[in-house]
This record gives sequence, C-alpha cells and structure tokens, in this order.
Amino acid sequence: MNNIEKEKIYWLAWSKIKGIGAVSLKRIYDYFGSVELAWKINESELLKIEGIGKKLVNKIKEEKGKINPEQLYIKHKEKNPQFITPFERKYPQLLLEIPSPPPVLYYQGEIDISENQGLTPLIGIVGTRKPTEHGKRWTYNISKVLAQNGFTIVSGLAEGIDTIAHRGCLDGGGRTIAVLGNGLDRVYPSNNKQLMAEIAEKGLILTEYDYGSLPERGNFPARNRIVAGLCRAILVMEAPEKSGALITAHYATEFNRDVYTLPNTPDNIQARGCLRLIHNGAEVIITEKELLSSLGAIPDLNSPQQLSLFAETSSPPTLLETPKPNLSEPLSIVYDAIASSPTPFDVIVNQSNLTSAEVSGILLQLELEGLVTQLPGMMYKK
Repeated sequence: MNNIEKEKIYWLAWSKIKGIGAVSLKRIYDYFGSVELAWKINESELLKIEGIGKKLVNKIKEEKGKINPEQLYIKHKEKNPQFITPFERKYPQLLLEIPSPPPVLYYQGEIDISENQGLTPLIGIVGTRKPTEHGKRWTYNISKVLAQNGFTIVSGLAEGIDTIAHRGCLDGGGRTIAVLGNGLDRVYPSNNKQLMAEIAEKGLILTEYDYGSLPERGNFPARNRIVAGLCRAILVMEAPEKSGALITAHYATEFNRDVYTLPNTPDNIQARGCLRLIHNGAEVIITEKELLSSLGAIPDLNSPQQLSLFAETSSPPTLLETPKPNLSEPLSIVYDAIASSPTPFDVIVNQSNLTSAEVSGILLQLELEGLVTQLPGMMYKK
C-alpha cells in the first residue's frame, strides 16, 4: 500500500469523527502535514491547534476508539467505490484554497485533471428555483455560449436556474459539473433523473455525502461552498433576497472569487437579490461579449456557432418556452408589436398606433408581469 492510499484511509477515518468538520480537519492536516500521523500521535498534541480544546480532544479520543481505519476503508468502498481526498492529484486544487475543503469527495463521471489544475476554467451558474422567462433565457444562452468558448459550467442540479445552466452547457457541447447535497444514489429533484445520467456520462457529479445520504435542508449551504470553491467566478442569474444563490455568492466573495449577476427590474422579487449583489459590488452582466472578455476568453463573434443573447437562434428549447399570454387590449396590441428580436420603442409606438405615453405605461405593466424585458437603448424583448 502506497503513501497516497494510506493517507486516503485516514482522511476517510477522520471524516467520520463526530465534532471534526472540514475546517478543523484542514487545520489538523496543515499542522501535521499528514492525517495518518495526526491519527497516531497522542491526542494531547491536538491541543496545540487553533480551535481544538480539551472537550473536543476527549471526544476525538472516544470516537477513534470506535473506528478501525483499514476496516472502515474496505467496507466503505463496497458502496462508495469512487471517492477522492485532498492528498490526491485528482482532488480539485482550487478547493484546497478554501478554509473548509471536503475531506472526502464522491464522484460519478470522469475527473478532468486540467480542470483540477486550473487549465480549464470552471464557472458557477446559480439562481432561483422559480425563474422568470427573462432568467431562463439569459441563463440558457450564457451557459451555452460559455460552453462553446471552453468553460466548464458548475451548478447544483436544483430546479430552475441550475437545471437550465446544465442543459444549456450540454446543448452547447460543453462539459458540466453538478454538485449534490445528497448521496450519489439519490436524484434530487426526481425529475432530473435523465439530466443527472447525462451529466454523469458527459461530465462529472460531485458530493461530499456518502451513499444513502438524503437531501436534507442543512446540506445545501454546505453544497454551495463547494460550488463557489471549485470555480474562479460565480454568475448569479436570478435570485430573491433570501436565496441559496446568495449564500453561494457570499462564499465566492469570502474565497476571493469574482461574482457576476444579471440585472432586472426592482419590481421582480425573483431578482431583488441580484440588485442587492450589484449594490454590494458584484459585476453586472450586460452582454455576452463583455462577459467572455472579462472571464478571459477571446470570443470569436464570426463563428456560426457563436450565440448572441439577442438572436432568434439563442432561444432556449421548447420546454422553457411559454405560450402567448391571454391579454386584454390594449396590452395585447403592444405585446404583439414587439418582434421576436429586440424592438425599439418608436417602432412599438408606430406598430400599435398608440401614443408614446400610452405605450410607455403598457410596457411598464408588461415588465411588471414578467412578459417583457427592457434592454439598453430603449429596446424591448418578449
């Protein structure tokens, strides 16, 4: 048995000690340089480590007496054959920079060493489980464009923005990573079973929770720190003020990652969290070209595969589209005057045969209902 496998055995053993979390275990590793050595020394030596007191040392001694590391490792691998620990080359290097790297990461799919070493940039895309059409459209388009420009997309496989981000990436021929808040044997939400299988085949699924772990509420903030830790930037596409996406953004800031967010009207409660992020200094997503440039890509805008956020071809698939709303006049007149591509305000006025004041008021009402989005330059899009 080589040194790497020995360390792996003890990373697993330490992860089962009640009272020792990821932060404490990283401190133990940093102090001793080996979790195997830390396991075998006298427990009183642990008192020299910040945050570890007598009570915890006594608990560690008690818990260690219940664990045989080698036997635990053999039995654990029966249900969890694929897992990595911080001592291994396969472990994501960016995660090692955060204060609380998971001591054990379970996975399905293929680990890409170039991602772990930072050669392939990972970008996190997160947001609400109940996005508006505005949020859906931009999320799908941006994820697809990023995938086509060599970025790996990371998200949490949740409903809404996460699901759309994974799908946009896959449709763009890219690679995506899903980070779960449960064991690999569980699909949550259940309607993402097919998507999870596709990600496992074409990308990677990660979790710090072993086989049989349920998607409990407390798991998701911890999951969000992994999403933030893996990535060099986080895009918050649409999020209310109390949102798990904002937790991810908070972690990203704490980990010195860049945070970008998509603006929307203050009347859209599903996006007020994004406005809060902008207020606190997050970068604003304005165009795909600017975003790609800011993230370090050199976009080839002449490529036939390059998407535009405002192009007809960049619409999300049918499952994300909604039928024409049932509107009364004159709302329907103004709505119908807006083409499938961005339409200038004066064109809408001419097409509707209404006054500028009337059109302006109706457009505001349509925006409040989430049916129309105002773009820079007094342009409007459904």
